[in-house]
Amino acid sequence: MRFSVVIPTLNEAIALPSTLESVSRAAVGHAVEVVVSDGGSTDSTLERAAAAGGLPVRVITGTAGRGRQLEAGIEATSGEVVVLLHADTWVPPDAFAAIQRRLVLAPEVVGGGFRKDFRDGPSLLRFGAVMRSALYFRLTGCLYGDQAMFVRRSALDRCGGMPPWALMEDLELSRRLRKVGRLVLLPQVVRTSGRRFGQQGTLRTWWRMARVQWMYLRGRPVEEMVAVYQEGK
Repeated sequence: MRFSVVIPTLNEAIALPSTLESVSRAAVGHAVEVVVSDGGSTDSTLERAAAAGGLPVRVITGTAGRGRQLEAGIEATSGEVVVLLHADTWVPPDAFAAIQRRLVLAPEVVGGGFRKDFRDGPSLLRFGAVMRSALYFRLTGCLYGDQAMFVRRSALDRCGGMPPWALMEDLELSRRLRKVGRLVLLPQVVRTSGRRFGQQGTLRTWWRMARVQWMYLRGRPVEEMVAVYQEGK
């Protein structure tokens, strides 16, 4: 099974090297290609990506916006399974092995993600994070982008592809995928950064995210959701 890892970046020079290192460790024994889809970084993100050891990394550049960057990255890859990975999220050492086992054993599964923990940030954020991520998936059937979403390329084609949205692209992709097959949550845990919660406050960030999700459920335009998400940043 061939994997394509797509990482959208915008000024991620500090976070990206450790994420690529985690991918390199997990890729041992597997066919893995990595594409960094950059949205116009002005720091040393591109240099850091190109200098990554362990795996060849291809860097492409384009218009900023996570959905558009992911879409461009997917188009630049050829693996049977696409892994959509945030630049500050570390995958577990057995990530690709776990994905392959599940997809081989369950042909009806079109994609999924991992349970999520925070490796830093406020204690309120980190407390019970793994349990919350599992509960959220059980209640909604949706996955956040920082849960290292993976999807069969054939399912991406059937569901209409990656939504080129600047926000809520992860929930919209989850919704589209559930129309063509089953999503799963793997027991392994990814470790992501809680930096935005530390900068803006946990409760305040949760409230803003909840407002944006409610707008998404009501079918509000992406531009309106972005405006609310940017409040106070």
